[in-house]
Amino acid sequence: MTGSTSPADPGLLCLAGPTASGKSAVALCLAEQVGGEIVSVDSMQVYRGLNLGTAKPTAAERARVPHHLLDVVDVREWFDAARWCALARAAVRDIQQRGRRPILCGGTGLYFRALLEGLGKAPPADPALRAELAATPLENLLQELAVNDPATYARMDRQNLRRVIRALEVQRLTGRPFSEQQACWRTAPVNPAPMFALDRASEDLHARIEMRVDRMFADGLVEETRVMLADGLGENPTAQQAIGYRQIIEHLRGDRGLAETITLVKARTRQFARRQRTWLRHQSPARWLVVGVDEAPEVTADRLLAALGSPRSG
Repeated sequence: MTGSTSPADPGLLCLAGPTASGKSAVALCLAEQVGGEIVSVDSMQVYRGLNLGTAKPTAAERARVPHHLLDVVDVREWFDAARWCALARAAVRDIQQRGRRPILCGGTGLYFRALLEGLGKAPPADPALRAELAATPLENLLQELAVNDPATYARMDRQNLRRVIRALEVQRLTGRPFSEQQACWRTAPVNPAPMFALDRASEDLHARIEMRVDRMFADGLVEETRVMLADGLGENPTAQQAIGYRQIIEHLRGDRGLAETITLVKARTRQFARRQRTWLRHQSPARWLVVGVDEAPEVTADRLLAALGSPRSG
């Protein structure tokens, strides 16, 4: 293992996949097998206190394998791909310099792309403009986006306030549609690294999502959301986009009952998994590994290493 500071280092390994596909468990096994450490590629696990709803690794899992880029910022802080990318590069460099192998694991496709291909040419965040947009009703924001950038409006998740705000921020600051800015992404990776994506049969993935959501609520997700609201969750439109928290905030406001909220969170999670699959298939160079219903994480890790052609470490 070299001390290279570039993500192009052959020791870097990327593992993605839709939510509940089992990638975190597989990453743990991989790290133990190859002498690695895990770098979280998750736009919500960076927030301190958002634990259950983001399926953040437990204390026991962190004791097994060092994890990086968890609990990076307070829930009131704005966080974006550029900031994550800088922190990820530093983490990768640190891991490699200690003779360990960085394993980037998560479901935020934009973060993988930012690290491996470079950031687009969109302008940096403007806090004042973002605050103005965040205070505007979503319906008004969507009307503006539909008029000024119909291409982005047609394909984006219109309930994702964070992305709607960013698209309008870029359009207002540059006078050009966000869709044109996105076209400036490089089409070929400048820092190639082996990237795998886990997938499961739809029925299996949906069953795992159902069990995960039920467990989150049983473990106290409603109370966690209540605590985080007191800590400022309601002031951050980005953090509120984490599936589960937004729906529970609406439940706590009295918009719907608990049973209906749980059902809604399951539906939103299935939709999110579908979008992740689509993004990975069309926007990433990932090699897909289909995981069987009863396949143990250790077996999947072995299959991945065999596909990679990488031997285990001592």
